[in-house]
Formats: sequence, C-alpha cells, structure tokens
Amino acid sequence: MAIFDVYVNKIADYVESVRGKGRQIREFDCPGDPSRLLDGLPVRVGPEAGSGVILRGDTFVELGSPDTSSSGLILWTDTPSLVRDGKITLIGPDIQESEGASLPFAQVLMLGGTGLGKEDHSALEQNQYIADQIEGYMLRSTPERIWGRVSKDAATKGFNLVTLGKALMSIFKTAVPKVQAMEIVFITSDKEDVQQLNSIAEQVRMISKDITRETWLVRGYDVLECTFGWDCNSCSYKPVCDEIREVITVRKKKTRKTKTSSKQ
Repeated sequence: MAIFDVYVNKIADYVESVRGKGRQIREFDCPGDPSRLLDGLPVRVGPEAGSGVILRGDTFVELGSPDTSSSGLILWTDTPSLVRDGKITLIGPDIQESEGASLPFAQVLMLGGTGLGKEDHSALEQNQYIADQIEGYMLRSTPERIWGRVSKDAATKGFNLVTLGKALMSIFKTAVPKVQAMEIVFITSDKEDVQQLNSIAEQVRMISKDITRETWLVRGYDVLECTFGWDCNSCSYKPVCDEIREVITVRKKKTRKTKTSSKQ
C-alpha cells in the first residue's frame, strides 16, 4: 500500500459527504491518452501558452482568492485501480455560471501508476503549479493555498473546469510518464466544503513535506531549515519540523552505535 492510499479513499468519502448535503455534483469522463485530452480544447496548452499574469480588470472569475477559502492537494498511488482514469468531478458552479464571482476553490489531483514512488513526489508536486502552461489561466500558489484567475477572453472561448482538468491531465501524463491514471475533483460550492477538505489536506501536506525532506536528505542535502523564508515560530509546520528533527537525531545516534558495534 502506498503512503497516500488511505487519503484517496478519504476523498471518495468526502465527495459522498458533500453529496449528502445536496450540493450540485457533476461528473465527466475524459480520454486517457494525453494527446487526445487536448483535442477540441478552446485554449492552448503547453509551455508558455499563457502569459502567467491576468489583471483584475481582465478577470472573468477568481478561484480561491485570499478573501475566500482555498485548498490544493496531490495524491499518488502505485495501485492505478484506485484512481478512475479521466474522471473529473465538479462540486459547485462552473466558470461559465460565475461571471464576476470570487469562488471558494479546492483542487484535488489523484494519480496512479505501478511505478510511482517517493522519488517521483517532487516532480508530481511541481507539475501542479502550471504558471504559464494554460492560455487564459493564471495560478498563484503557496503550500496551503491555490489561487487562480480565468481571463474574460478565455471564458468567451469556452474555458471551464473540464478544460482545466483535461489540461492538467495532459500536462501530468506528459511530464511524468509513470502516471497511468489521473482523476480530479474541483470544489467551488461553499467555504464550508473547502474547509472540510482542509482537514484531509493538512495531513497530506505534512506527509508531503516529510517525503521532500527525506528525499533530499538521501541526496546529501539537509533541508530541515525552511526554504520558503517563513518565520519558524509562526509556521504551522513547526511541530512537524521539530518532530522530524528528533527522529533524524535518533536515527543518527542508532547508526553511529551500529557502526561502532560492527567495528568491535
């Protein structure tokens, strides 16, 4: 079982819980082939397809802006059957139904591939930040927030969340060929729904940060000190960092003892 498998199942439970609240839920099935995913899209997708900057006056809709709730998480598994390839679930209103709105926004990316492992985690995380790869879409992200804007021009062309989902699927499958299946959930319904998802997202972020540390430590780099320039005392990850420091210290002591014993 991969480290995020339990959370893939939790996302399925989450969708059913918001369905029970009577939220509007739509499901779409898309092609699995990366090249076919781009067929018929109203906007260009690929390196430098977008400007990366959309001014407020040119914005059709905001997704997850600082004045509302936002969350983004990525889950991977080495059991592709846990992920329904090409499925996009939309909970709440779509782009075309929300002109001028600032919507709460959550994005859940679930990826499956028999060869996926911790060594792929960094590449998968990086590919969710598609700053200039989708025409008419701007993305600003931090470890705890995903904030997007859709331009008026893109909306006029027909840009919607299925467009975004297909673009993301194509980008991921092209950049990381190990990805055999990909499923996406978008939430735009209500701040409460996004906040409910955050209880899962916080756990996933802690594990993600742990994997990143572990990966770089193996490569000979100690990245325990925060690379984002945050103040440790005000950082929500401080308890996790402190715990990891303790674990690594204990491991180093055990390693030294083992080496000493083997020499005797």
